[in-house]
Amino acid sequence: MASKQHKKRLFSGMGYRAVQRSNSHRRSQLPKRQQQWLKENRYRNVGWDNVIQLYQKINDLLASSNADEPTLEELFLTADRIGQKYQSTEEISAFNQALSNEVENIAKQIDQQFPDDELEQVDYSQSTGRATRKRHRR
Repeated sequence: MASKQHKKRLFSGMGYRAVQRSNSHRRSQLPKRQQQWLKENRYRNVGWDNVIQLYQKINDLLASSNADEPTLEELFLTADRIGQKYQSTEEISAFNQALSNEVENIAKQIDQQFPDDELEQVDYSQSTGRATRKRHRR
């Protein structure tokens, strides 16, 4: 009798466990609402067919989310660039001065409402009497 060799099934050059790990890692990079959507639509990371479907859907979601939605940082930088475009240097410096004055006033009000009159003193000269031990993991 000829012996049958068991062929390992691969998807995109990865075995079953590697695809599962990849799915878990890439799913964690998605926003929470998309992770919830995957769960509600029963995309699972168990079983070859389900693992492959999840892999392909995560690819679609990652490709669409990166292209369509700018990050919050990009939005703020764009808004700042647009604002700077239509303001003169005098207007910008006046705004910055007014902002610093407001921040200073707010800090004064906080200090008035929450005074920190107590001085905290810590005496490190007295020892507790106990020797501390380091625990080593075996």
